[in-house]
Amino acid sequence: MRNIKYSEALSEGLVQAMERDPGIFVTGIAVDYPSGIFGSTTEALRRFGPKRVFDAPAMENALTGIAIGAAAVGKRPVIVHPRNDFMFLAYDMMINLAAKWKYMYGGNAGSVPIVVRAVIGKGWGQGASHSQSLQSTLAHFPGLSVVMPAFPADAKGLTLAALTHGSPVVILEHRSLYDTTGPVPEEAVATPIGKAAVIREGTDITIVATSFMAYEALHAAQALADDGVSAEVVDVRSIRPLDEATILASVRKTGRLIVADTSWELCGFSSEVAALAAEKAFESLKAPVRRIALADCPAPVSHTLEKVFYPGATTIAKAALVMLGRRDSRLGEIDRADHFKGPY
Repeated sequence: MRNIKYSEALSEGLVQAMERDPGIFVTGIAVDYPSGIFGSTTEALRRFGPKRVFDAPAMENALTGIAIGAAAVGKRPVIVHPRNDFMFLAYDMMINLAAKWKYMYGGNAGSVPIVVRAVIGKGWGQGASHSQSLQSTLAHFPGLSVVMPAFPADAKGLTLAALTHGSPVVILEHRSLYDTTGPVPEEAVATPIGKAAVIREGTDITIVATSFMAYEALHAAQALADDGVSAEVVDVRSIRPLDEATILASVRKTGRLIVADTSWELCGFSSEVAALAAEKAFESLKAPVRRIALADCPAPVSHTLEKVFYPGATTIAKAALVMLGRRDSRLGEIDRADHFKGPY
């Protein structure tokens, strides 16, 4: 086991899957650029060449339809969107065709196991149309699996799992995670789709988090420990299917729940988990569920406004202290600086 970057883990998972399955090909805007989607496709291009890793025009809907057709005849397409916002143009194909394929044909037309990778933006003035986090909209529809790896091992593991899955999978990758490092096995070890991970055990409060917010929640839990608070952190990893059992077991143990998400509260993932706790673990709750998500407005471009707009470890830790009635804490700002300079 060695420590590698999140981007390197994505690359390694993709390459190992392509070695095993010659039907996998990768396409999308900039996948064959020298930057290679933060370096996550450069090794695949070097190893397998332009016949299996190739650029695509800005035609998201048509490209997705072509990929679905290729999947229907036995290929395993990987479509990469440098910004998940661009996927809106492909929603018709993804939701009305790929997600419903098995259902509409009664299982008599095979499957269309496309994999869609897309980047969530934040920082460097990404603004209202380049920074959205679309997991809740995608997970709303039966037939799609939606995963959000937060740590390098799962970036590799969920890539491997997606490329052997029998149905369409969307992998949402947060731009702020590509340079983070962590232990990753050299072997092709898949992370199960639909299984959350308790990444830190605790007894006082549960923090359920998605993607980059799992990274922030872990940082918050470490700071809270210095203040005598034992926080349990659950990295959901999979938005759909959702591992209800792991979340509920943690809530029943601690009696308090914070849900930290990368998108908005209303009709979002944090609301779904809050409803889950209210419906199935209400008797265990010692305090109201707290949701930590984006302010109810589009993302700003100004760097100064961004610092206020995006919650981080400080927001999570202070919410935990309030929930526990701790008014004597001297916890200060614990957010880490984001040095990303753009453009993608």
